Amino acid sequence: MKKLTAILCLLLAVSMIFSLAACTPKTPDPANTGDATGTQAPSDTEEEDTVPPDYAEKSKTIYNAVLGDFNTAYQAAKAEKNVSKKWAMMAIAEAKLMESAVMLPTTTQGGNYAISRVAPYTIDYSLWGNDDENWQTALIATEFIKSADRTEMKAKWNELKGTGEYLAWAKQYLADKGYTLQTTYSTTFNSFPQTWDVLATSRAADSQFIVKTYDGLLEYDNEGTQRPALASSYTVSEDGLTYTFTLRDTIWVDSQGREVAKVKADDFVAGLQHSVDAEGGLDYLVDGVIAGMHAYIKGETTDFSTVGVKATDDKTLVYTLEAPCSYFLTMLGYGIFAPMSRSFYESKGGKFGAEFDATAESYTYGKTQDDIAYCGAFIVKNATAESIISFEKNENYWNKGAMNIDKIQYLYTDGKDEMKPYNDAVAGTIAGCSLTTARLKQCRDDGRFDTYAYTSATNATSYMAFFNLNRFSFRDIGLHTVVSPQTEADAARTNKAMQNVNFRRALAFSLDRANYNAQGVGDELKLVSLRNSYTPAKFVYLEEDVTVDINGTATQFAAGTPYGVIMQAQIDADGVAIKVYDPQADEGNGSGDGYDGWYNPTEAMNQLNTAIAALADLNISKENPIQIDLPYPSARETYAKRAQAVKKSVEDALQGFVQVNLVECKNDKEWYYAGYYTDFGYEANYDIYDLSGWGPDYGDPSTYLDTFLPDGAGYMIKCIGIF
Repeated sequence: MKKLTAILCLLLAVSMIFSLAACTPKTPDPANTGDATGTQAPSDTEEEDTVPPDYAEKSKTIYNAVLGDFNTAYQAAKAEKNVSKKWAMMAIAEAKLMESAVMLPTTTQGGNYAISRVAPYTIDYSLWGNDDENWQTALIATEFIKSADRTEMKAKWNELKGTGEYLAWAKQYLADKGYTLQTTYSTTFNSFPQTWDVLATSRAADSQFIVKTYDGLLEYDNEGTQRPALASSYTVSEDGLTYTFTLRDTIWVDSQGREVAKVKADDFVAGLQHSVDAEGGLDYLVDGVIAGMHAYIKGETTDFSTVGVKATDDKTLVYTLEAPCSYFLTMLGYGIFAPMSRSFYESKGGKFGAEFDATAESYTYGKTQDDIAYCGAFIVKNATAESIISFEKNENYWNKGAMNIDKIQYLYTDGKDEMKPYNDAVAGTIAGCSLTTARLKQCRDDGRFDTYAYTSATNATSYMAFFNLNRFSFRDIGLHTVVSPQTEADAARTNKAMQNVNFRRALAFSLDRANYNAQGVGDELKLVSLRNSYTPAKFVYLEEDVTVDINGTATQFAAGTPYGVIMQAQIDADGVAIKVYDPQADEGNGSGDGYDGWYNPTEAMNQLNTAIAALADLNISKENPIQIDLPYPSARETYAKRAQAVKKSVEDALQGFVQVNLVECKNDKEWYYAGYYTDFGYEANYDIYDLSGWGPDYGDPSTYLDTFLPDGAGYMIKCIGIF
């Protein structure tokens, strides 16, 4: 059975904040199962990582005990046909997820001070998918853009949004203000792509580069409007089941810019089949959506012609759905819908179905930038690990006349020098950078802050601190260098405590997230990017009046009600002290961001005392505290300070009944292997991990909530130590 996965995001405090994704998970060997007690003695000598005994069954037991209420409510929501009522029921389900306290929301992307030469809203704009990594329309000045000019440009964008007129206005505005534009966009990278095959990865660390090499059927433009790209037009059948796309004339080229084939409708068929064959990690987007896809993914059929994607001729592509899907078009910005030149793929040893073998000696597709074909705006010209990744304009790109930049270059940074991004930005080596605490001070000292600094916009990516409910690993899976200080007895006590909801809530309520965030963005902005739920509170709004059941009471919500309002209503009805929506936030406009709706030391101790009573056999006391491991990268000043903030806040709020062990990771790689690079919950070498997050894949709350489905179907579920 193939594992269903999704995009996992990774927060990095370097010169920019990047969204990355986790490795495509594999399915555990069903013959190798047993009992995962989480009490294995820590070891730094074991050579092989093994599946714990009864792992699958233990995971199911824990899931049902901890997230059963969430899943029951969520399945009911998914069965609802009315879109608005479905969203209201999903909000109720997410309330149960938040109340379970298996994770603590921390921040979203943005909300920090920055300086930049990139003009606002001149890059493709979307809350989901990969289209925001399409940079060909960026307007980049030769000097930093003044904050006052940014304010005026943002106001104009809001006025012109959806008209298609903003880019032309922005270009003229910058010229009138005396800015000179450049045609090279320079920024940084810290993770080299593990593949150049966008169909074989769910890792945004790969796709953020590869997306620049191809176009999709439709793409979101800089005003957030989805427009035709490789498809010149499309139609939707009256019953909502058939989507027919007509393709424009364009070609595939190799890394030297030489034509290798025409882009055909069949290339989208080939791409979709290859993505599923390669277990690229985005199967969940199409499973149960495209007709016949579920049976192919599950191996119930090997005949891809039974799947609802057909090329009726070279220019006509038809998708047939299992049932009407209100958000189908919003998914097209993800790699699983990317085209792939069938002929070029086969020339690189590629095969389909049961014959696909990524380990074959003859198979080279996607191994390097020279092993893919290009139909997008750029061609990769240099890709050297820990050095540079550079792109140049594809002279055969169908829309090259709309491009504002000719080159993109990513320069490697290891993140060890906190000031290097700032110095490089000032020197013009990169286009801009975020202003972490040290950089912010220097920017003020240099006299640049008042003129150029701005607060970056927040988005729909949600970062979380995950609690490991079923810990088995006490050293990292890859390097075996990050080792827990806990004894076997310590680990057993922690494992049992973590499975108690009151203990987890005590942890969640004990963390001063504002102070935690301040270590990266400073006191002035510490609240701006705080998020209080998984799905953003204003991600969707009800399109019509609905009535739903909240604890036995029929409750009506009017059209236009934000998702977060309904979530909060259920949390309030359950009497849990979490505020995921505050109607007074955002200057009275209401929001789920910008305040700390969790930190509550009094309630933390109330929850802890309840847990201590229920866990009497653990003899929890100040002399015998529960130990919690938090891995952190000591080379990164911001994260080292955040780790210290976590330790102080938790230990102070919980009055010494919990001890936080800061487990040093000497570099990013050690940090990633502690949790980010894990494929399964049993590989997670932490009790709390604050590196990961999630960015939406399409415009429906299920893009978040699906990640907590049971039985390995939910990708983020591994972050809490199960499946």
